[in-house]
Amino acid sequence: MSASHPYRVVPGPIGARRGPTVPRRVLVVAVEAVVPEGLARADVVVVAPALNSRLRRWVSDEDAARRRAEERLGALVARLRPIAGRVEGRVGDADPLLAIGDALATFPADEIVVAAGAEYSPGRALELVARARERFALPVLRAGDSQAIAA
Repeated sequence: MSASHPYRVVPGPIGARRGPTVPRRVLVVAVEAVVPEGLARADVVVVAPALNSRLRRWVSDEDAARRRAEERLGALVARLRPIAGRVEGRVGDADPLLAIGDALATFPADEIVVAAGAEYSPGRALELVARARERFALPVLRAGDSQAIAA
């Protein structure tokens, strides 16, 4: 008997999965240190992908990318601590989709928010959101969208 892929299972409505006292669980993908709105009292895990150029990735030169990811992660976690219920953070894989998958293996998120501002290409941010929606059976939003999660 084979189990279906855990990210392909379509979950029920978010409100139905959470009881009245269980906080929302939000995975924030920090491609930039943009603070998403509406995370009051939510349990948040921030994953900062160690974004790198193709050449540096090919030659396994990831030290600078990991340092930048740690800085981005630290800045975002510090900004979220006074707002959210509980905040954790980690540096993730250079591929944001792999970083999301790794984080979801240990954090059962209700929603995924891609934190990308003006410095990260809007086209790349929208592509990441679309690919994450396709791969993971969860609501995926981009920080700053009109559909941003409510408190």
